[in-house]
Amino acid sequence: MRKIRKGDEVIVIAGKDKGKIAQVQQVVADGQKIIIDGVNVVKKHVRPNPMKNIQGGIESKNMPIDISNVAIYNSETKKADRIGFKVEGGEKVRVFKSNGKVVS
Repeated sequence: MRKIRKGDEVIVIAGKDKGKIAQVQQVVADGQKIIIDGVNVVKKHVRPNPMKNIQGGIESKNMPIDISNVAIYNSETKKADRIGFKVEGGEKVRVFKSNGKVVS
């Protein structure tokens, strides 16, 4: 069970986008990097390719960010928080370390 999953609201704690709050779009296959909407955006030069109907030019692209540079955002405390695990009713659930509430 991963601590940060797709759809979680996270806050960036290091890097050029420090302080931004956004949702996780994708967890990259190795589990060490994630793609977040509007974070770590780079400009990529694309070559035109008429066979694939690509016009070409400069496009913006979300690049992966290391999972150690983000923390889960606790909307109750309005701060970054850590995640723990607890067994409730025979199921393993994720909980916030600060207040013990279950992560939705």
